[in-house]
Amino acid sequence: MDKEEQLTTNKPLVLVVEDEPLLRMNTVDLVEEAGFPTLEAANAKQAIKLLENRLDIKIILSDIEMPPGMDGMALVAMVRRRWPPIAIILVSGHVDTTEVVIPEGGKFFTKPFRPAELVATLNRMVA
Repeated sequence: MDKEEQLTTNKPLVLVVEDEPLLRMNTVDLVEEAGFPTLEAANAKQAIKLLENRLDIKIILSDIEMPPGMDGMALVAMVRRRWPPIAIILVSGHVDTTEVVIPEGGKFFTKPFRPAELVATLNRMVA
């Protein structure tokens, strides 16, 4: 999505946090094709820097396992404390559903997730 499209969309900005470059690119493409402008981060540190410098991020879509440093669950716990209005989606291909701590109002998807379900969730979060 180019800058002009981002200015004309009425959908909120989504921050995609994923350490695997190909998965990040595919997720960003999916989210943008659904009409959402995006930012991307390769790890929690980059995500926090973006969150501290941008007031327009409304949804964070984060992988759970992101070496090195802070994982996705710790990241979204911090997001919930520091930026409570931001909607949260967690994804993982390695973490069992029973191990996931989902912040209130958040959603969890196992990888590979179904694109239509993710897009539907994004749309519900902004409705």
